[in-house]
Amino acid sequence: MKVVVQIPCLDEEETLGTVLASIPERIDGVDEIAVVVVDDGSTDGTARVARAYGATVVRHTRTMGLARSFRDGVHWALAHGADVVVNTDGDNQYPQDRIGDLVRPILDGVADVVVADRQTATIAEFSWFKKRMQRLGSAVVSRAADTRLPDAASGFRAYSRAALLRLNVVTDFSYAMETIIQAGHRRLRIVSVPVVTNPPTRESRLFRTVFHHMARSATAITRSYLMFKPYVVFATLAAVFGVLALVPMVRFLVLWWVNGTAGNVQSLIFGAIMAVACLLSVALGVLSDLLRTNRVLIEQQLEHLRRLEYDREADRG
Repeated sequence: MKVVVQIPCLDEEETLGTVLASIPERIDGVDEIAVVVVDDGSTDGTARVARAYGATVVRHTRTMGLARSFRDGVHWALAHGADVVVNTDGDNQYPQDRIGDLVRPILDGVADVVVADRQTATIAEFSWFKKRMQRLGSAVVSRAADTRLPDAASGFRAYSRAALLRLNVVTDFSYAMETIIQAGHRRLRIVSVPVVTNPPTRESRLFRTVFHHMARSATAITRSYLMFKPYVVFATLAAVFGVLALVPMVRFLVLWWVNGTAGNVQSLIFGAIMAVACLLSVALGVLSDLLRTNRVLIEQQLEHLRRLEYDREADRG
């Protein structure tokens, strides 16, 4: 059993050493623990610190973003025979001594994905507004993923090899929301483990403001949800437009029947426009569902190719 701890980093020279030093050297039931640092175009000594602590460094020549760093770290881990991949941050936000607790549900065979619950309601550094937004965001993601998670935005998490072979990160912003929604719809078992975070060492570099983070997260959630349940969205739109078409048309017919005149044509025109929108929503729903079917078939082939590729590379290693 091999566990790989991957750490996406951008200019984390000051804190990375503390993170690497606190990663446990052994975990019950684990034969090997490896560490890979994904240096996302750092301009300081991040790579030097990582190598000094014996970690492997995967380096980007320029900043590619957190999602790309996550994908590259996962690729390295699976290619080197990882059975479990743990993702943590280089800013020492998360308690690395809890990595053993994080991987335990996977080792015991009761989970495919384990997400650390930061218990954001108890974090003193979070404002009242940020705590409420974290709770709302987790509720929305849980609903979209058909699961229940108290802290869906947490980046401290563990994935089984089988889970990572089935997950596809396509966003450029952050993998956190997207992988949870995908895992939920692919019926992977998701477990939450409560942890207590360390005091913050710096402001987040992932987003400029809370509102920027909310907007980017909402976009990622909507996109992921549309990938799996497009028919729900378009069926809802068709129903809304259908009602908006039916009401003015019925009004026109009633007035025409009662008054015997062809007045109130504006109701008929508005109803006709809404009827066209309803039919377009139905057509788009059918097309999007057909595309979803094709995507499922492509993802099944991609999973099969990944298994062949990573198993072959692991055997060479």
